Amino acid sequence: MHLPCKRITGNYVGRISLVFTLVCVGALQPAIGQSFTIKDLGTLPNGFVSRCTAINRHGQAVGDSATNGLFQPHAFLLQRGALVDLGRLPGAAFSEALSINNHGDVVGFSGATALFEFAFLIRDGVMVSLGILPGGNDSQAFGINDDGQVVGFSTTASGDRHAFLFANGVMADLGTLPDGTSSRAYAINDRGQVVGEAMTASGDTHAFLFANGVMTDIGTLPGGNFSSAKGINRRGQVVGEASTASGDTHAFLFEKGVMIDLGTLSGGTSSHATGINDLGQVVGSSSTASSSSHAFLFQNGAMVDLGTLPGGTLSEALGINARGDVVGSSTATGQLSHATLWSTGKK
Repeated sequence: MHLPCKRITGNYVGRISLVFTLVCVGALQPAIGQSFTIKDLGTLPNGFVSRCTAINRHGQAVGDSATNGLFQPHAFLLQRGALVDLGRLPGAAFSEALSINNHGDVVGFSGATALFEFAFLIRDGVMVSLGILPGGNDSQAFGINDDGQVVGFSTTASGDRHAFLFANGVMADLGTLPDGTSSRAYAINDRGQVVGEAMTASGDTHAFLFANGVMTDIGTLPGGNFSSAKGINRRGQVVGEASTASGDTHAFLFEKGVMIDLGTLSGGTSSHATGINDLGQVVGSSSTASSSSHAFLFQNGAMVDLGTLPGGTLSEALGINARGDVVGSSTATGQLSHATLWSTGKK
């Protein structure tokens, strides 16, 4: 989200309540962030809250926005400066777009209720359901690569959720870690490597890397018992979040078999990494000394606060493209969270 969440409509209500509280009580936090310019992308017509979840190298971005004063979001595509409503699956009440590849293919999920959602793919302007694993009743898609391979998760006949890979019209069950019962896939790179989270034999949740037909537990930070992988680049660098010995959750970078703690913004106690590009730039959100949460960019060994829209107190970064443009959401003076673009201005 943030990105991954199951009860979407309920999560929307909770997120709005949190943002409203921070807008009312927070102090002014000016936007900062090297040579970035920050832009409010607005909402769909008559909407009041929105977020941007992913951006491709061409500057096309996707996300979701409440519409017509309702809590139920619609997926949108940002193209040529405008938010375009991507609609919903037939009979559905809401939709959320979570990833876009460099060809403009979009994936996410759409449903009538939080218990009956279906992964979708939009190609050439047409939204189609990707279906479910055998015996399941709902699914969500979180990532797509430039080959059109899609990952996410689906319920199974046992009622558990399993990570899936959708390719060539077929949804394949990626299984679980040894003796675990559930898994979720959140991202895939152009080499077909998949990352996500899965339950272990002990009942803990650990980040996994799926490659060459094998799901591998990539562990946790020292002293922790939880981890979840949210992004992977072409080089195989993985990012996500993991618990520490102190019980806090920190953003991590996993490379060459080692999980590295990326720390937090100054004065913060927790952080979460949500995306990484092929340059190794990492984005996410971190708590701050003022107890709010700000979007960050991690590069060259340092975590930089990307700040907020003018007057805002809360922001999150959810995606980054090859140019280093960042998308997410931010509050601003007198408004709830809006989809936000931190742009480098590079072409």
